[in-house]
This record gives sequence, C-alpha cells and structure tokens, in this order.
Amino acid sequence: MGKYFGTDGFRGKAGVDLTSVHAYKIGRYLGSLYSRDGRRGRIVIGKDTRLSSYMYESSLIAGIVASGADAYLMHVTTTPSVSYIAKNERFDCGIMISASHNPYYDNGIKLLNGEGEKMDDETIAGVEKYLDGEIPEAPFATGDRIGRAIDHAAGRNRYIGYLISLATHSYRGKRIGLDTANGSTWMIAKSIFDALGAETHVIHNTPDGTNINKDCGSTHIASLVELVKKEGLDAGFAFDGDADRLIAVDEKGEIVNGDAVLYLCGKYMKERGTLANNTVVTTVMSNFGLYKAFDREGIAYEKTAVGDRFVYENMKENGHLIGGEQSGHVIFSKYASTGDGILTALMVMQVMLDKKLPLSKLHEDLVAYPQVLKNVRVRDKDETLASGKVMAAVKKAEEALGENGRVLLRKSGTEPVLRVMAEAGSTEECEKWVDSIIDAMKEEGYVL
Repeated sequence: MGKYFGTDGFRGKAGVDLTSVHAYKIGRYLGSLYSRDGRRGRIVIGKDTRLSSYMYESSLIAGIVASGADAYLMHVTTTPSVSYIAKNERFDCGIMISASHNPYYDNGIKLLNGEGEKMDDETIAGVEKYLDGEIPEAPFATGDRIGRAIDHAAGRNRYIGYLISLATHSYRGKRIGLDTANGSTWMIAKSIFDALGAETHVIHNTPDGTNINKDCGSTHIASLVELVKKEGLDAGFAFDGDADRLIAVDEKGEIVNGDAVLYLCGKYMKERGTLANNTVVTTVMSNFGLYKAFDREGIAYEKTAVGDRFVYENMKENGHLIGGEQSGHVIFSKYASTGDGILTALMVMQVMLDKKLPLSKLHEDLVAYPQVLKNVRVRDKDETLASGKVMAAVKKAEEALGENGRVLLRKSGTEPVLRVMAEAGSTEECEKWVDSIIDAMKEEGYVL
C-alpha cells in the first residue's frame, strides 16, 4: 500500500483526506499516461450516489481532458460494471468513484486497468509521485488535442444485458427482496431481476446523496431480514454502496454471508465438475466452520491475506474459478475480474433453481464456529508481533484449541491496530483466548 492508495483505492473523508484537487491531479496523470505518442487515451468513469461523487467526477474529467484523453461517463453505476466495460470495450483504464460500504461523508477513487482488474502497483506509484509533485507536471493538451467528455450510459446498459444473459433459468414465480443500499444498484438490480421474471420487493432505493449505506445494505442487514420474513419471500439480496459485495438472506430470514456463498456455490460446482482444481480461494478471515465443511466435502482451499485483490491475484495465478471473503466479496473469474454483488446473487439463484431447493437447504450443513474479534490499538504493530510473550500467548491458545478452533493475530492496513480473533466451540472460549493474548500485550506495555 502507498501513501494515498490502499488495497481498494484512495479512500478518505471527502474534502479532507480526499479533495477535488487530488481527483483533478489523478485525472491529469492518467490522461497524460495514456495519451502519449500522438494517441488519444480513453478512460471510462463510474460513480455511486454520494453527494461528493459528482464533484470528483467533474474534477477527474477536467484533469483527463486537459491532458488530451477522452473521458467516457457511465454515470451512477457499479464498480463491477466499470470493470466489465473497461475490459470488453478496450479502455485504457477505468475509474470508479466510491467508498464502497463507508458512510456518505467518505469517498474514494478506485483505479482499474484495461483488463478490469485492480490497477498495478507501478501505475499507482506513479500517481502518488505526481500527487506529491515528485515528477514533472503533465503537459496540457491544446487545440484539437484537448480531450472530450462523452456520455456512455450505453456501457451500463450493455453490462445489464450481459448479466441477464448469464441466467440459465426464468425467475418466474420467485419472490425476491433487494436492498440496494441507496447506492449504485438502486435501479440496476431491480431491472435485472424484473427482466428475468422475478417478483421483486425493493427497499432503500431512494438515494439522496447522504443516505447511501445508512442503516441499510450489506453491512446493515436487519431491514432485509424483516422484509423477507414479513413478505414470505424466497430470498433477499443486499448490496453495498458500489455493489461489489453481497450478503443474502434465506427464506427463513437467516443470513447467508460470503463464506456461505462460497460453500454452496463451491459444492454445486464440484457436483457438476466445473470447480477448477477442486479449489475455492478464501482469506484468512473465513470462518473455521467453512474449512471443516470443505474438508467434509473433499474440496480444497487456498487462504490469502484479507482483501479481494489478493483473492483475485491467487485465482488468476492458479486458474481457480471461485473465491471471496466472508464480508461478501465473491469473485467468479469465468465471468468477472472483480467482486460483483449482482452476479453473485444470480449465481446463488442458479444453484437454487438447478437443485430445486430453498436457499436454507443449500447452506444448512455449514456450521459456523462462534467468533470473537477485538481491535487493539498498539504503539507499534511490528514490535508487538515480534514480542516473545505475545507470541507465546498465541501459541498457548493454538495448542489448547487444536483442531477444534483457531486464533489469528493480524495487522490493520490503515490504523495502529492489531486484530485479535478466535474461533472455538463457544463464544466464552473465544473470549477467553482473545483476552489472554490482549493481556499479554498489556503486560508488555504495547497497548495504547
């Protein structure tokens, strides 16, 4: 990670950590980068519904066209749609303006390469140097070399058509709830499910610029649970602000998180002989119960660092077809190069319809272990992790839990925080071992 860009873009409080000047300079750098040697760069831009997204869009456009590239505007759309269009319409890169599941007063700029993947580190490093004035100012285009801003709502419609084409069944007779988080899917999700024949019940689809993710969407699932139970729906799907993640709800009102989606889709793919390498890619934060279930089903798995970027890199390198995170980022690499909440919902529907089973039956034999996670502010993350006493506490917990649980101690990528997590047979046991590790940190004087 760099000074400005983390694993999922440049993110921070709008107008404070991330300003319109930052956006303008990012546009200037990328516009110049892709408009060298007499060619005119092509950059596609999407945004979510945050108040500040329109400001950043204008700033990016100004920077891009001033540097001689064309900016194609998909307007309010999803991150995976920008990824899809960047790749399939051969753009030099894609930009998504969104802070994902964060509140409206935060925002972010996500950069995607011409393959629709997270931008490479070398290009990000160049952007950061330009932001800090460490490389020369990009030349301004003049005359007929000045770029253009071009409406590209057609790209969003093409993406919608692509997702509809992936469905192998009609949804007629299925009653589906959608929580669009007052974000990017506020019109897109319903149009797709309607086109496939579902009876849709949509909530949180009235964005006003400040209500994105507010008590709704994939991080606030209670209202969708209530809707599914009240209306007797077959399933519910909740997206985050830019729709790169999904949390589902079954017909009983039980939550189906990313781990459960990996399990039911991975098992389905294995049964049909389409699970490449017989492997599902997870992160270290996936629940211990998921690994127990995979072991039982004879499914292999990989574990990566937290972040869908790392999941995708593993999948691409090894040819795996499904991977994701407990938080709801799920990647089906045959169809997309990033997490896609709507696509994931369609894949879940395919399993339900192919197997002619309710969603609850598809994940009922996945037993999640109780989990306790505590964030601890420390004065030095690396020093704490190198402490003999702290690591002895971790080892003691691991030995005590054996094959019936696990502990995990990892660094936050953005804060002076260590995350201490335990999974075991009971919440009380989890608390016991998490607290024992934190106590060792306190005794050594590392906790702030």
